[in-house]
Amino acid sequence: MRRLGALLALASLLAPPGLPRAQQPRVDGQRPAAPRQEPQREPRTVIRRAVDLVLVDVQVLDRAGQPVKGLKLEQFAVLEDEKAQKIETFDYYDIEAIETAARTDEKPVVVSLGTVAPPAEVRQMVRDRRMIVLFFDLTSMQTDELLRAADAARRYVREQMTLADLVGVVAFGNRLAVLANFTNDRALLERAIGRILPGKEQQLAQQAEAPAPAGEETVTEETGAAFTPDETEFNIFNTDRKLAALQGVAELLRSIPGKKAIMHFTGGITQTGAENRSQLRAATEAANRANVSLYTVDVRGLQASAPGGDAATGAAAGTAMFSGAAVFRQASARQDSRDTLATLASDTGGRSFFDLGDFREVFEKVQEDASGYYLLGYYSTNAQRDGRWRRLRVRVDQPGVRLRYRDGYYAPKDYGFFNTEDRERQLEEAMRSETPRVEFPVALETAQFRLSAGEIFVPLAAKIASRALEWAEKRGKREVEFDFAAEVREARTGATVAALRDTVKVRLEAERFQQVAQRAILYQGGVILGPGHYRLKFLARENETGRVGTFEQELDLPPRETNRLQVSSLLLSSQIEAAAKTGEVQTKAFAPAAKLKQSPLEVAGERIIPSVTRVFTTQQRLYVLFQAYLPEKGDPARLRAGLVFFRNGEKASETPLVEPAEFDAKTRTAAFRLTLPLERLATGRYTVQAVVIESGGQHVAFARNYFALRPPASPSTAPGSAIAPEN
Repeated sequence: MRRLGALLALASLLAPPGLPRAQQPRVDGQRPAAPRQEPQREPRTVIRRAVDLVLVDVQVLDRAGQPVKGLKLEQFAVLEDEKAQKIETFDYYDIEAIETAARTDEKPVVVSLGTVAPPAEVRQMVRDRRMIVLFFDLTSMQTDELLRAADAARRYVREQMTLADLVGVVAFGNRLAVLANFTNDRALLERAIGRILPGKEQQLAQQAEAPAPAGEETVTEETGAAFTPDETEFNIFNTDRKLAALQGVAELLRSIPGKKAIMHFTGGITQTGAENRSQLRAATEAANRANVSLYTVDVRGLQASAPGGDAATGAAAGTAMFSGAAVFRQASARQDSRDTLATLASDTGGRSFFDLGDFREVFEKVQEDASGYYLLGYYSTNAQRDGRWRRLRVRVDQPGVRLRYRDGYYAPKDYGFFNTEDRERQLEEAMRSETPRVEFPVALETAQFRLSAGEIFVPLAAKIASRALEWAEKRGKREVEFDFAAEVREARTGATVAALRDTVKVRLEAERFQQVAQRAILYQGGVILGPGHYRLKFLARENETGRVGTFEQELDLPPRETNRLQVSSLLLSSQIEAAAKTGEVQTKAFAPAAKLKQSPLEVAGERIIPSVTRVFTTQQRLYVLFQAYLPEKGDPARLRAGLVFFRNGEKASETPLVEPAEFDAKTRTAAFRLTLPLERLATGRYTVQAVVIESGGQHVAFARNYFALRPPASPSTAPGSAIAPEN
């Protein structure tokens, strides 16, 4: 992956100095009418309040283990950390009503995981239904274990599934795949389970290592699952993937009302310590928010491990594998892989199942736990969003009953309580999410300039309004810190081909802050790509509050055609700044920078700042930058270019044809940099077209862009000068 080192600038609307060696064509057009004064608007105050409804499903059983129906809201009391809570919502899900009903010929029920159907419609479809997801973690099971789990699932569908059961099938291998949505269609479910085939994902299952006694050398099979110092990072990632998959399924179920159960068939999940705790808690939080209970099933079953491991494990040399330490280590590794499963189950009100040869009991327990329950909802009196564990206690004014419910939940967590892992996880989730994040607005402008036949430079310019930021005041200065990230994926395969990541801190003196407080902050970076079709996702996070804004865009980069003249993007700007270091901006890059001898946006120590919004005023100058790529038989001495301006579909003005500002004979690239005043153009929306021709030859090419022209800004909004970072 390749990226270009980033920079940050504060956008300015003042007329900047001229660009070195830029052509100065004349623009003919009428002067605009006197600017119209717009009425001033009072700033709006927006009040936001976060409200989190806590849902607790409570099973009330009599002495015979049968659900107790007919209880009233007044008979229940919910305590959170021993403080009474007011129950706001109350409902009973009568699973037995459908389970014991006579069989009918009604159509099969299908409810999509992650449904966007109206809530009332979904509630009616799942009313009094038991909802179970069969989740197969293909990355942790050996072939025989997967076959055992799939066979047990098929037997459940054929023999144990009731009329009240809605079952879904999800598999996690290279990606998370929904094989069947919630349905009571047995034939459809059997086909979905049949699609789970053993594959290469099972090679990630755990392997054991036998330590050698003194004087002997330990030899182990080299696998990507061994927890050795050299591969710790791999295993942290692998464990996080498993936990993130569970989190993803829980989030899919959040929009479906009622209690849901996920039966997690796995060969174990081993944590490496604190590194995976953040993702473990994220999975638990997602399950509790969605009212999901996790039932973790260790598919390895009851077995005695041979010294050194079974046939699936590479054996050690010598007598090391027969030592007591080796056997103890095998047993310890097995137990470690179960600890996480027990935590997931206990923290979500589910159960964990180990050492079972027959999984029939597992399905019976899941059905029993959802045989009829009361769903209580309340808004916590604890307003602290600190991410701490909150213990729950439910009481019922009914003698002779016993209750079953989850013990507690993790409170929502504000950004101020995030640790490093939490912050990284937030960025990862925002980058992977298909839902845009608009907690503060981000506008992005891209372009493309060819470096060679197989390399194209794509500059990225993102604009953020300063007034939308939370500037911290420290020691008389104002500070704001950002994380910027971009990821480019190949559109067809989804493979990541380029990425960048920067943390940028801006620190301004009080007077300087007043100059830029009403302006926009402009981030500049770039990536180098080959020809192809891509999907770009850009993300910005303001690190005082943790708010995130994202922007997505398609990138279509055509290949170089050696027999015809081609033109780059038409880049528009009103600002030129010195490419000098400044102490106001500090940048920390987290990805290796691609080195460019000469960026197309930099000339003679100055850089052009792209206009992201492409809105200009009549008091500014317009800077236009583009390149032309001449074919082998073309004559660079005859190359000329000019601009044509269209307004309301009609040609409003044009510039004379000019020679290139410079020409690179090696890449046969001609650079054109034009600057012209906008005061002679009428206000409105324009299309600007660059026309490049080979005078007296056969080659011609065009490029277009768009901009809006408005009256001058009022004096009260006069900006300060730009800030450049230390690169």
